Amino acid sequence: MAITPIRRIVIVGGGTAGWMTAAALSKVLDRSYSIRLVESDEIGTIGVGEATIPGITSFNSALGIDEDQFLRATQGTFKLGIEFVNWGGLGQKYFHGFGRIGQVADELPFHHYWLRMAQKGLASPLGAYSINTAAPQHAKFVRAQPNMTNSPLHDIAHAFHFDANLYAQFLRQFSEKLGVNRIQGKVARVQQRAADGFIEAVVLEDGHTVEGDFFIDCSGMRGLLIEQTLKAGYEDWSQWLPCDRAIAVPCASVHPILPMTRSTAHTAGWQWRIPLQHRTGNGHVYSSRFMDPQEATDILLNNLDGEQVAEPRHIQFKTGRRKQFWSHNCVAVGLSSGFMEPLESTSIAMIQSAVARIINFFPHVGFEAADIAEYNRLTLLEYELTRDFLVLHYKATTRSDSEFWNYCRTMQVPESLQRKIDLFASCGRIYPDKYDLFSDVSWLQVMVGQGVEPRAYHPLADLRSEAEVVAYLQNVEQVIAKCVKAMPTHADYIAKHCAAAPVAA
Repeated sequence: MAITPIRRIVIVGGGTAGWMTAAALSKVLDRSYSIRLVESDEIGTIGVGEATIPGITSFNSALGIDEDQFLRATQGTFKLGIEFVNWGGLGQKYFHGFGRIGQVADELPFHHYWLRMAQKGLASPLGAYSINTAAPQHAKFVRAQPNMTNSPLHDIAHAFHFDANLYAQFLRQFSEKLGVNRIQGKVARVQQRAADGFIEAVVLEDGHTVEGDFFIDCSGMRGLLIEQTLKAGYEDWSQWLPCDRAIAVPCASVHPILPMTRSTAHTAGWQWRIPLQHRTGNGHVYSSRFMDPQEATDILLNNLDGEQVAEPRHIQFKTGRRKQFWSHNCVAVGLSSGFMEPLESTSIAMIQSAVARIINFFPHVGFEAADIAEYNRLTLLEYELTRDFLVLHYKATTRSDSEFWNYCRTMQVPESLQRKIDLFASCGRIYPDKYDLFSDVSWLQVMVGQGVEPRAYHPLADLRSEAEVVAYLQNVEQVIAKCVKAMPTHADYIAKHCAAAPVAA
């Protein structure tokens, strides 16, 4: 059966979501497709200092973007993981690093040998066995060394910190060179087809009409198309993720520039610290049920490690997701599809996966119901898996120093998360889902870091003698320490490869 292809794609909204979508589609599609992006200079984006997870490297690579050029353009730095302070308990900290933990010895995951020795007091903290965790403690960084197959330097996995507004500008230039047409204007109304409610066009305040076959809503939390027009509905997850406010403020850079994000838990939320080349991004995510805005602002400003360089910005949100991510001939990408607080830097990763799904399920004019249903099913699964990973940070804690933490520690969590906690607590087993943004290594580090202690470990870990396992752990730790010592500092690596031009005062 012949199909009629769609030809006119309209992206409503710019920012990171809009321009990532435009860049990817313009790279995949040829010039027979019309891609227009509508954005208003009057409407700001949430864009602040943005932290990412390693999948962003494959996105940029697929576009053919030179990594050093991208970092210079966005004032970017490298990221090896996230340091969590005061989460499992006051005064405690741990590191969620990307990449491998330990070295492969046999079919048994490394952490079971570590659990066996840790229970006897014969092992170092888990982070000592990962180069991604050890290097940031010494402000060291180098990209993975592909030729060093038997070295921890081969296993380094990195992501980035960058200025989200500069990234959007960078991708705009990229997209426009490939034929994307940017239309400046504010949407005044949306025209729908009378017969079935499909969107036909958006009409701008100046009267200009932008018609399309396929609409992508990147309008942010407003959800101009997916919610205000198509009434997709919203599922509120604030019973598990009670933070609903954020305050963002930049400060001057301090040295050394660490290749890591820091998340510090406070009495009713947490503070982020994202180091860029020209400044440090900071923010305080908190629950308005347990803290007022002034106290939240004071906490943030009193915990900056550099001079404040702008006024604080206040952001309101409701954690959750659209009940439909794709409705009619419109799909939501980015904040228009839902909101996950930035605790594990998932925002850009979820934009990236949404764009990949759009390409996989790219429609024809018939907009097959089965395709749309499967897109929605897979997106929901990713949202629920990401939600569970974030909720774990709040639930698994010993903190009892505030009403907020008492609520989080004692709340009922989704059954899907409770099952993972119970499985790990019994015998240290982790089986992440195929569509999870986070691997078993990520789940391991957060479980252990938050204080979930397995009662046992895999029985086959006892097949090796205690002396053999201790020597194995010591060798891994020593080799990683030696590699870290030989690495350049993060600042020196940036200066050599991707230093950005100074920012005008």
